[in-house]
Amino acid sequence: MKMPWRGKKVARAAARTAAPAGTRAARNHIDVVILITVLTLMVLSLGVVYSASSSVAFTKYGGSGELLGRHAAKVLLGFVAIFVFMHIDYHKLRTVSKPALLAAVVLLIGTLALGGETKGARRWLAFGGMNLQPSEFAKYALILHLAVLIATKGDRIRDFKAGFLPMVIWIGGVTGLVFLQPNFSTGAMIVLMSLVMLFVGRTRLSHLGTAFAAALPVMGLYLWSAEYRRRRILSFLAGGDGGGETMNYQLLQGIIGFGNGGIFGVGPGESRQRDFYLPESYGDFVFSVVGEEYGLLGAVAIMGLFTVLMLRGLRVAQHARDDLGRFLAVGFTCAIALYALVNAGVTLGILPTTGLPMPFVSYGGSSILFSSIAVGILLNISSQTDLHPRLAGAAVRPLAPVDGAARGAA
Repeated sequence: MKMPWRGKKVARAAARTAAPAGTRAARNHIDVVILITVLTLMVLSLGVVYSASSSVAFTKYGGSGELLGRHAAKVLLGFVAIFVFMHIDYHKLRTVSKPALLAAVVLLIGTLALGGETKGARRWLAFGGMNLQPSEFAKYALILHLAVLIATKGDRIRDFKAGFLPMVIWIGGVTGLVFLQPNFSTGAMIVLMSLVMLFVGRTRLSHLGTAFAAALPVMGLYLWSAEYRRRRILSFLAGGDGGGETMNYQLLQGIIGFGNGGIFGVGPGESRQRDFYLPESYGDFVFSVVGEEYGLLGAVAIMGLFTVLMLRGLRVAQHARDDLGRFLAVGFTCAIALYALVNAGVTLGILPTTGLPMPFVSYGGSSILFSSIAVGILLNISSQTDLHPRLAGAAVRPLAPVDGAARGAA
């Protein structure tokens, strides 16, 4: 007998309920496409970062490979983080979500008090010979705790006082501490990602609209309160020149790099912008070096990899076995995809300069480490779907607690 049009989904649901009570089928295979995509981005970053940083490294440290060596160590740490967290059952993260977020808040406060000041902002904490950017940790810690809260509260999320307000308090607290560094771009992205999660979590649109209406003027006043932010926006709106001063020099040089690259690029290691004109060519504007050396085809290839990662991540979310896995997958996938999209938009002149890195590609330790942890968790979620089943007859393991088993997690 033919199955109805939704027969495949029904069959998958039946397979999950066929196991004895209190058990669940053994963990399946991970989404290998996600793993290969992320590892490809990280490996490609080695060549791009070396090309973009070699001249700066030689001038500053006396060796063209100095920054490459540091970046390679961070990429290796990212590899380790992926493979460690892909083997940790994501249900176990439920109990550590609140402590992790509290630790992130403490680190953000510590950054304001003890962080080293660079260009008028305190965004880094030094631990021995390493620098940590707590806002990167806070971003993913907030996503984790929001996923736990949404999954735990269930329909109560639609209640303003019991469901919605506690999450808004967490979001506002973290965002406020990031704004105080000051770091408007990261704070704005945290708000955006949080709103996406609340929307997917079936929050009332009236509550979201109220929160957005309240946050918009606050963020506008904050954006307008500092002269450098005000001039940056005015300069962007004026096409790169505001008040007779070129405020978006870095942005204009990045666009020139893309123009130099054309369709096929000038070739690996042949960028001219990185040596004489483009500041932070191996950091926030590394995508411009990709466009110059590898052309339009190389830039499209990089964004194509992020598109694959986004689509596969959302597919994992769609097939997750419970709400916790679903919301974690949505949050982590959107965080990585939005950062890549904004970074590319800035480099192409579509958006004003923000200072956000391109995940897995830009030079930097905190972004690579915490993004890798997020991907490892995403892979673990994928292994607990029915997308890539093992052979029949696999062993069974105890069923994870249901989403409503930890009421009062806020």
